[in-house]
Amino acid sequence: MNVIIILILASLGVALLFLAGFIWAVRSGQYEDTVTPSIRVLAEDAKPNNSETNTKPK
Repeated sequence: MNVIIILILASLGVALLFLAGFIWAVRSGQYEDTVTPSIRVLAEDAKPNNSETNTKPK
C-alpha cells in the first residue's frame, strides 16, 4: 500500500515538472510564431551563381 502512495506522489511530481516546463516555454516565446516555419519550407531558394558548377570537366 505504501508503494502506491509513493508512485502517485512521484507521478504528480513529474507532471508538475512538465507543467512548469510548458509554462516556461510559453512565457519565453517558444510558441509565438507557428506559421513562418511551415511557409519557409515552401519558399524557393535563389539559384546559386557558382561558376564551378557550370564548368565542364577538361
